[in-house]
Amino acid sequence: MSKIRVYELAKELEISSKDLITILMEEFSIEVKNHMSVIEEEDAELIKELFLEKEKVESKAEDEDIVEKYEELVTVDKNIVVKKIKKNKNKNNEKVEATKSEPEKAPEFEKLEIEDTITVKELAERLHKSSIEVIKQLIFMGVMAAINQEIDFNTAEKLCEKFDIKAVKKIVDIDAEAVESEEEEDASENYEKRPPVVTVMGHVDHGKTSLLDSIRKAKVTSTEAGGITQHIGAYTVTINGEKISFLDTPGHEAFTSMRARGAQITDIVILVVAADDGIMPQTEEAINHCKAANVPIVVAINKMDRPGANPDRVKQQLTEYGLVSEDWGGDTICVPVSAHTKEGIDTLLEMVILTAEMLELKANPKRNAKGTVVESKLDKGRGPVATLLVQNGTLNVGDSIIVGSTYGRIRAMFDDKGKKIKTAGPSIPVEILGLSEVPSAGDRFHEVKDEKTARDMADKRKQKERADNFQTVHKVSLEDLYNQIKEGKVKELGIIIKADVQGSIEAIKQSLQKLSNDEIKVRVIHGAVGAITETDVTLATASNAIIIGFNVRPDTNASALAEKEAVDIKTYRVIYNAIDDVKAAMVGMLEPDYKEVILGKAEIRLTYKISNVGTIAGCYVLDGKLTRNCKVRVIRDGIVIFESELASLKRFKDDAKEVASGYECGLSIEKFNDIKEGDIIEAFVIEEVKKKNL
Repeated sequence: MSKIRVYELAKELEISSKDLITILMEEFSIEVKNHMSVIEEEDAELIKELFLEKEKVESKAEDEDIVEKYEELVTVDKNIVVKKIKKNKNKNNEKVEATKSEPEKAPEFEKLEIEDTITVKELAERLHKSSIEVIKQLIFMGVMAAINQEIDFNTAEKLCEKFDIKAVKKIVDIDAEAVESEEEEDASENYEKRPPVVTVMGHVDHGKTSLLDSIRKAKVTSTEAGGITQHIGAYTVTINGEKISFLDTPGHEAFTSMRARGAQITDIVILVVAADDGIMPQTEEAINHCKAANVPIVVAINKMDRPGANPDRVKQQLTEYGLVSEDWGGDTICVPVSAHTKEGIDTLLEMVILTAEMLELKANPKRNAKGTVVESKLDKGRGPVATLLVQNGTLNVGDSIIVGSTYGRIRAMFDDKGKKIKTAGPSIPVEILGLSEVPSAGDRFHEVKDEKTARDMADKRKQKERADNFQTVHKVSLEDLYNQIKEGKVKELGIIIKADVQGSIEAIKQSLQKLSNDEIKVRVIHGAVGAITETDVTLATASNAIIIGFNVRPDTNASALAEKEAVDIKTYRVIYNAIDDVKAAMVGMLEPDYKEVILGKAEIRLTYKISNVGTIAGCYVLDGKLTRNCKVRVIRDGIVIFESELASLKRFKDDAKEVASGYECGLSIEKFNDIKEGDIIEAFVIEEVKKKNL
């Protein structure tokens, strides 16, 4: 039960504290020492009722006195009194009406909408009270708050009640502000022609990236592991004075979400089909994505230079999916091309520009920017890096943006060639720095008025997303997973995914979750970009999960902790190897015939270039040892750059069989010269191990 101080009650009753103390003693037998003493709220209510009754009696007596007075006046001078009575009656009627109307209005509290938190200053302004008065009431409530301090809704509600105002919680839509500004600005008519966004889609190994390379005159597939695209690439090309933005999507079945994302943010799709291979599962999936997104398709029949090329067979297969070629009386543009010999590429580009003209693509560059995240990653030197495709408005360096549950102020902006730029208009892909975290690929971004607004909106979105509880049970690894399933120990396989880019996490996550069956459920607990750290191992320990690293490696501390806690860390460079391993483990078919054994790590301290030999690295062995002819991988900022063998290993001028921890050595790597100071050389061997009974 809450209590009230004597002086507070006296103030409410509009009497002195001394008088109230006397009344409490005489009429209620409540003994209080002074004005700071407290009394029960129940007693306070009784006292208030007593005072209200007294006031009513007094006001009734006053009314009777007035009537008697008027009756006396009537007998003295009838004419004058009649006039006075009329006047006084009118006045009394007004007073009575006022007093009647007042109690009717009293219970109707004024409403005030308040968010989750509000500053004392803002609340005082909205209550039309002085800050001092509001702070005083807060002190009486036992809340010590300064003028610029924030108070929660419950406190504000109690405070408003003291001023006869009802506080109502304001329900804020976290996306409302971005949407409102979007609608307002889209109403304007400052539309201008914009470049088309073209996505290249098709089955794996049908030559999508090679075709794009021949357009861009660059080589992308050579930098991808296994020679297949595992990221979305965004590029801008100028053809006959017309700009075209290209998105290159992966064709492997695991990258469904990336292809869907590519289809959603594009204007035109170039569907690449190999002339010697025809329609394949991922080609069919790409067609379905395009139809769902209602995007026009231009078919590029690639590999026309191959001996078994049959474009008519491809056209025949396309008709099964409702795509009839123009030369067969349909409306689908089919262009025979060869990425290798550059045949038909000019015709293909002309068709793309023609399709774009027919679509009449326009955007408003004078509004706030909005668009989509194409890809994102964590760079050790630059922090979170995101590739954005601006779909409307103009993005400038210094703008504040909100991306999903991430926010930031753009510190720097780069085009697809790595050149620094200050502005990016509609349909231009850019790489930006300055975000607080790595955003999820496919997230929408909006420009907002300032960083504070962006931060507030991001915080609210984060609060919505928080809800993860983990249970600690016995450790699990891929090798003994099947045995544990048989014993009934494991009903769920927890997986933590770490990759070099956000898009790969999405692809692995979806592929692994599809493997769930009646006996076991695959649950991806966490996915993030960057090297495998101690935090990941701790999370894996707590949630009984295995860690899958894609194009990233664990640091020294993480490896040590994983060994201590018996946490299984698996690293891969090609996505389907990871999927096959988990699948094999689940059905009890994993046969670890070969095992990778880490020999040691060395740090490159200096590099020397020698003609006819290549680049020699001066190294210091950090732990373990380096042996001659062992396999090595070059790790830069936690990401695997290259994998090969040692070409030579020397101590001073002599060849060495092995170099132990704490010693310096010189080495060269076979077919790789792009080594830099600070790179980590990880030496390992593949050992044959006995099969385990699964």
